[in-house]
Amino acid sequence: MKSEQGFTFTIFKEEELKEATNNYDAKNILGEGGNGTVYKGTLKNNKDVAIKRCKTIDERQKKEFGKEILILSEISHKNIVKILGCCLEVEIPILVYQFIPKGNLFDLIHSCRAPCISSSIRLRIAQEVAEALAYLHSWASPPIVHRDVKSSNILLDENFVAKISDFGASVLAPMDEDQFMTVVQGTRGYLDPEYMLTGLLTAKSDVYSFGVVLLELITRKKSIVP
Repeated sequence: MKSEQGFTFTIFKEEELKEATNNYDAKNILGEGGNGTVYKGTLKNNKDVAIKRCKTIDERQKKEFGKEILILSEISHKNIVKILGCCLEVEIPILVYQFIPKGNLFDLIHSCRAPCISSSIRLRIAQEVAEALAYLHSWASPPIVHRDVKSSNILLDENFVAKISDFGASVLAPMDEDQFMTVVQGTRGYLDPEYMLTGLLTAKSDVYSFGVVLLELITRKKSIVP
């Protein structure tokens, strides 16, 4: 199975992914969210990957996983995490991504490791995220609204290059409409107030969320103070 961009999309065996994660050992958990748990895995060729597995089974999550496969298999950008394949031997597909070693931006800028991120690196990260969003909004066909832009969905590779991740909440925007109605979805502290009140979604909603991330990068303060 190949995308229009020419990279190979692999169908993995369930047993292969169990072995890669030591039967989904809790020690290999990279992160947990509303759409599933992500594990670090090592394939037989010694390639490290990130494996996203859903704990519960319902129609909404089935659709979200299917949507994520569809969207990520059709886009290619240096600042968007790559999907490598999936496992279809289970009721809900298990997704396999490239492994991004530095974790997510939220953990990095709000932890004791933050001093290693200079202002120039933070500025570059902001530019890379902006370029990825511009690609989704203006160059993807149809346009894609991420709908959950936040610092914990921005991964960093070994050179602190930003990669937008987690497209489970994303939607394909109608080509002929500036705004369209959806069920409000996103993360508190990053949600566009207008979208939250009206349910009318536009690419500007992602831009608002990016603005919050930008403030996090500049101030090193969380979007919501406990």
